[in-house]
Amino acid sequence: MLGIIWLTIKLAGITTILLLILATPLAWWLARGRSRWKTPIGALVALPIVLPPTALGFYLLIALGPQSPLIALLHPFGVRTLAFTFQGLVIGSLIYSLPFAVQPLRNAFIAVGDEPLEAAASLGASPWSAFRKVALPLALPGYAVAALLVFAHTVGEFGVVMMLGGGIPGQTEVLSIEIYRLVEALEWDKAHQLAGALLVFAFLVMLSLLLMERRIDARASRS
Repeated sequence: MLGIIWLTIKLAGITTILLLILATPLAWWLARGRSRWKTPIGALVALPIVLPPTALGFYLLIALGPQSPLIALLHPFGVRTLAFTFQGLVIGSLIYSLPFAVQPLRNAFIAVGDEPLEAAASLGASPWSAFRKVALPLALPGYAVAALLVFAHTVGEFGVVMMLGGGIPGQTEVLSIEIYRLVEALEWDKAHQLAGALLVFAFLVMLSLLLMERRIDARASRS
């Protein structure tokens, strides 16, 4: 059981760290860019919110499987498939949880507004310096929200993990898969314990988000 918990935390932690990095330029562009492609790309980023996880997992299974043209590009490096591997789960989790990182960061960057950036530019700051020293600190509450959402969402994901990982013990079996396995085996007591623990975890995450939102609103009203 400890191995399953550790694998779940490892998957959620890696996904959270990578998404906070990868989603930042995309969220900044969606918040500040003027391209006509913003709307369709924004819709594509948000697609995992409404797409059934099993459908997403199915297409990821094809894309990361041994017959995929994408994987064929990795054959010279000795990679034959990423399906049913932990690395494949990380890729699936990055795609599945992408909107839960992008949307809070996008909202945070929009909330920064033009004035702080224009003030920084008037003082001679480069765009990168203005982003790093002005926009990024002001958007930190958005990063906290994104981190909580991505971590919790990854811990609770089932459909993508089942389709792409298959629940292999020690490799791709996470808590959500273990609950399913326990129910199938009619081990109700153990399933109750795990499901109850995840229920408490989910409640604490939502409580933290609401408290964080109240703090952000209070800070905004004071300013």
